[in-house]
Amino acid sequence: MNMQKSQQGFTLIELMIVVAIIGILASIALPAYQTYTKKAKFSEVVLAATPYKSAFEVAAQTGRITSLADADAGTNGMPVAAGASGVVASATISNGIITATGTAEVDGVDYELTPNGVSAPIQWSDTTSTCIATGLC
Repeated sequence: MNMQKSQQGFTLIELMIVVAIIGILASIALPAYQTYTKKAKFSEVVLAATPYKSAFEVAAQTGRITSLADADAGTNGMPVAAGASGVVASATISNGIITATGTAEVDGVDYELTPNGVSAPIQWSDTTSTCIATGLC
């Protein structure tokens, strides 16, 4: 009795199909991952607005500011304008409008918060931010 051993393994065409599928999946996943990474980095820009937002609300509640014109960086308990740090190019408050701008690493877009006034409850809107159009915020 002579039994032949059958060969096992993948053919060249099967391996080429697998490589092609992996290439297609990678070409789809890479841009999505880059956008996700940029959004994660931009969260630092959003957080840069937090000290100004908190200071504005405290100043409004304690009566240090009576109008939006009183809310400028370095006055009435507002923090001074922040310089570059990480992906944050700058952060400041002027006439109650908080603006945090990102570096080129996050396309240089800004995050802008505008209060509805100085009386409670203070509502913030970010409709003029350039990060909205780019999908980063």
